Amino acid sequence: MNIKRIGKAIMVLLLATPALSSMELMAQNLKMPTLEDLLPGGATYRIAENLPGLQWWGDVCIKPGIDSLFAVNPKNGKETLLTTREKVNKVLNSLITPTETTATPGHKGNKVQHFYNTEFPWPDKPYMLIKLPARYIVYDFEKDEFVKGLPQVGERNGANIDYTPEGGHIAYTVKNNLFVDNKAVTEEPEGIVCGQSVHRNEFGIGKGTFWSPQGNLLAFYRMNESMVTPYPLVDITPRIALVDKIRYPMAGMLSHQVTVGIYNPDTQKTVYLNTGDPTNRYFTNISWAPDGKSLYLIELNRDQNHAKLCRYNSETGELMSTLIEETHPKYVEPQQPILFLPWDHTQFIYQSQKDGYNHLYLYNTDGKLIKQLTKGEWLVQNILGFNARKKEVIIASTEVSPLQSNLYKVNVNTGKRTPLDNSKGVHNGILSASGNYIIDRYSTPDTPRKIEITNTQSKKSVSLLTAKNPYEGFVMPAIETGTIKAADGKTDLYYRLVKPADFDPNKKYPAIVYVYGGPHAQMITNGWMNDARGWDIYMANKGYIMFTLDNRGSSNRGLEFENVTFRHLGIEEGKDQVKGVDYLKSLPYIDSSRIGVHGWSFGGHMTTALMLRYPEIFKVGVAGGPVIDWKYYEIMYGERYMDTPQTNPEGYEQCDLKNLAGQLKGHLLIIHDDHDDTCVPQHTLSFMKACIDARTYPDLFIYPGHKHNVLGRDRVHLHEKITRYFEDYL
Repeated sequence: MNIKRIGKAIMVLLLATPALSSMELMAQNLKMPTLEDLLPGGATYRIAENLPGLQWWGDVCIKPGIDSLFAVNPKNGKETLLTTREKVNKVLNSLITPTETTATPGHKGNKVQHFYNTEFPWPDKPYMLIKLPARYIVYDFEKDEFVKGLPQVGERNGANIDYTPEGGHIAYTVKNNLFVDNKAVTEEPEGIVCGQSVHRNEFGIGKGTFWSPQGNLLAFYRMNESMVTPYPLVDITPRIALVDKIRYPMAGMLSHQVTVGIYNPDTQKTVYLNTGDPTNRYFTNISWAPDGKSLYLIELNRDQNHAKLCRYNSETGELMSTLIEETHPKYVEPQQPILFLPWDHTQFIYQSQKDGYNHLYLYNTDGKLIKQLTKGEWLVQNILGFNARKKEVIIASTEVSPLQSNLYKVNVNTGKRTPLDNSKGVHNGILSASGNYIIDRYSTPDTPRKIEITNTQSKKSVSLLTAKNPYEGFVMPAIETGTIKAADGKTDLYYRLVKPADFDPNKKYPAIVYVYGGPHAQMITNGWMNDARGWDIYMANKGYIMFTLDNRGSSNRGLEFENVTFRHLGIEEGKDQVKGVDYLKSLPYIDSSRIGVHGWSFGGHMTTALMLRYPEIFKVGVAGGPVIDWKYYEIMYGERYMDTPQTNPEGYEQCDLKNLAGQLKGHLLIIHDDHDDTCVPQHTLSFMKACIDARTYPDLFIYPGHKHNVLGRDRVHLHEKITRYFEDYL
């Protein structure tokens, strides 16, 4: 499919639609959306209708609600009532003891409030797992009977709860220690954390416990961060402010040390993997062999340029073999654990970017490559699961377009790929137990949300939901997408342009560039409204042209596209953003003297860098949670893209925005959260000091009590603050 042709067609269609004048908009009785309508946390926040909690019980689709629980026949969409909240609570109330009613202060701890957080992990039994604040309950929804109650985690204020339906055990953490079935697995002092995510959630890590397929063994992370100097964050809530100390390993400094334990609930004994000295090593992508006798993980060196897939004996903890080794002159970034074929436990799928794009490789347990399963100048984004009977793996990929995510089945024997969706928009799928059906949630630029169940063999679908436009009856701007060339003169970059609804090509408009620009993020897609944000809509309605460009270094375009920024973050990205501004200036309706820029996190770095490196272009900037000096950023992310300050002093010096403080000409507002434990406030405060020394005059605003973003009700305040700054100065 010709993506450029599609992009041009969309632009022609949008341009051919005449803009409405203010009088015409008023005549249609259209309302102007406010920030309260457009932002999460807003009192009247409008979001596309959804069916939350959809999941599979075997090959039956479960549709939860507040008061009722339904089963959906995937062949015809017919719904059957399984049970009601009233019935379940009646059964649970008959079991409550006086002590249990107060198990969790502030919660109705033993009553089901809704069915959205219930799970159905037993495909062959009519059981559901009810997650209550005070405890977990196994419940038979056919007989409306209590089956089993699990330990009252709520009494200990447990977190990171991990239940195994196969073994019937429940793991959780209390502060820095791990518990299983209300028994302490670890008793570690402060500075050593067990059972939680490690390595700052990099390398695809999102949890710290991993049950074996049989549910009889629990692998867990143990992170010793006592050698990492505590970093102070100040809590202003009490009258005398308190210091919250976090362990924050900065680039080039001492890192924490991680080991992996395997706990046996029956013997209550733990074996630690004999990995050797864990100093300057990362352990990630943990997965179990189907028989539970061995544990696989990917080890990465601190330079992050050498990865090893290792196999350990789960009984002794000894290394059995190193199956795959992968190196790269810049970095290797393992993100996904291996997946064994359900029909052949001697073979597994390994994901790698070694040919330039993330693809699937089939290996055997001796470490021999059998074949590459997927190939092309596109990438596999996700594996949904398998259809064992058909010997198929179901994936999501960018094969149609880098702006899309589409679903395919891949025959493992032949490599043949078959599309499973309509080849439009952004799709997210949930695969049934057999692999015969997919719950397909998707959106397109003009479709807020559709949910269908698709048969993976016949491709026939039944519709569960077609959401209405949540902004129907509101004044909405026009959205265009297209491509321009990057600063290298050859690479296509995607942009999004948001114009006022009453756009007049004869007028001159100020423009605001909304930027992120960093790895693992993509601002423009073929999803709903091309991923335009609520604030983009709001500002376009106020008479601004909103522009966003996914520069080199961003996501879903392959390894070379991303790692061109290696060792000098922000430099090539900035050059590409300037090319975007050149395009803006070529448009006759853009006021070239009034161009602003806004971004958060990496986008905050980009905003500040663009204001300082190109003061003749950008008049106003608002930078949120900006990285100012990469020496102050954490090890795992920072060193992957920048190496260490010791090995790349020139790069760190070039990218240290404090050195450019004297070049500030326009109006720059820096916003930071006082509890930011991702990009610590030291970035912003040190930049303020550099500006004072250089006699330049940025503005500063602090959000107390927030971390790396401003969420909840305060998010509306944040965007009103940003809006006012542009209104005042642009």
